[in-house]
Amino acid sequence: MTALSQGDARARRAARLGAVQALYQMELGGQDAEAVIDEFLTHRFRDGIEVAPAGDPDAEFFAAIVRDVPHHQVEIDRAIAQGLSENWKLERIDSILRAILRAAVFELIARPDVPAKVAIDEYMEIAHAFFPGDEPAFVNAILDKIARGKRPSEFGGVHADDAPRI
Repeated sequence: MTALSQGDARARRAARLGAVQALYQMELGGQDAEAVIDEFLTHRFRDGIEVAPAGDPDAEFFAAIVRDVPHHQVEIDRAIAQGLSENWKLERIDSILRAILRAAVFELIARPDVPAKVAIDEYMEIAHAFFPGDEPAFVNAILDKIARGKRPSEFGGVHADDAPRI
């Protein structure tokens, strides 16, 4: 796995931010992924509306997240629900926070080219962009728990299912 250049990393960061906004829009407006991808690529990104401070987004990476999150939604939502404490339900989580978690968990599940710690850090930064309070720490805790379960080798551990039973 090769490290991304600074420009490529910034383009991916902008793509992630745009993807979170697109997923949020899809959930609230009921639009399909292709319509939202087209809207962002032809209008919002070109006009600098959505992610101007982050730079030009990696359009391919953006589209992959937005297009593929719905295809993995059951697995993603199950992983998030398992990461929550017993008294929390996914529906209780703020819709932007849900979009952040869904995009991040998609990368943890389906993008082995993205190191887990990079995905966690990137989406924590996005959470900071939207929330001034404890939400980024919440995102970090959930994603860390999921990542350790989905990619134990990246954390020097053994997956819980593979651990010896006593």
